[in-house]
Amino acid sequence: MTADALSKLEAQVRDLEATARETGQDLGAALTPLRAEVQRLRAERSANLSRWDRVQLARTPGRPTALDYVERLCTDFTELHGDRAYGDDPALIGGPARWMGTPVMLLMQQKGRDTKGKIKRRFGSANPEGYRKAARLMDLADRFGLPVVSLIDTQGAYPGIEAEERGQGWAIAESIRRMVRLRVPAVCAVIGEGGSGGALAIGVGNRVLIQENAWYSVISPEGAASIIWKDAAKAPEAAEALKLTAPDLLELGIVEEVIPEPPGGAHLDPDAAARAVGEAVSRSLADLAGLDGETLRSERAARFRSLGAFTES
Repeated sequence: MTADALSKLEAQVRDLEATARETGQDLGAALTPLRAEVQRLRAERSANLSRWDRVQLARTPGRPTALDYVERLCTDFTELHGDRAYGDDPALIGGPARWMGTPVMLLMQQKGRDTKGKIKRRFGSANPEGYRKAARLMDLADRFGLPVVSLIDTQGAYPGIEAEERGQGWAIAESIRRMVRLRVPAVCAVIGEGGSGGALAIGVGNRVLIQENAWYSVISPEGAASIIWKDAAKAPEAAEALKLTAPDLLELGIVEEVIPEPPGGAHLDPDAAARAVGEAVSRSLADLAGLDGETLRSERAARFRSLGAFTES
């Protein structure tokens, strides 16, 4: 069945549900087989997605953002602001919280939930002050013995002139260096897009997880296509070459675990998606809890130094 046919079936289910709500009729007998068929077709389609299809799912409107997960999984979250040098950055946020009961320091790239929010947060693309704020929160995490949990969702660091003038590259490098040196556990989860150094700046974890339909790469497919073929329309071809999907990254050893999503994508059942993310992160935190600071730091550094495949002539 084509994607269009699946969409029509989903629309039919929505229409029947709306009719049932408005009229009070019991339409369960008609809805049950239709819902089952929708679930079956979503699962079937999910099993045959191309790499470009998964990139599109990572960008789907309504996909849960970092704050959506925090609202479902965390208590006592207190957002901390500012880098103590220039200002605050709403694209990269964080602060202490309890992750399913465990005290942690959160670092998150927040894209925004509506047009106004996305513009304010620059679609999750941080300025230098965002990365300096992240390094400041890592200092606090070390000081108070709080494990770091980062939720990654960005196409890359903000590329504006002002960002370059304020030292974008330096700020990213400093954030990476600071994260490598953490003496507390660090667990990172790619929940949507993981683009370039903007993602890696808060992605140097002892464990790196990724949702089933997220992607993680040195460059976005459009960026790669523009450089290689001078044509961003060739992004689907670039996505195939980059091997940026969760199954690819697991096979290459870049991530430790792929977090399953509800059939059809996280946007169709945010609560189920949140439960899966919460449990996966909690498992990793529990695995790392007994390690001392020096072991955590050395294993984290060794993990990233070992990435990549090469041959020697």
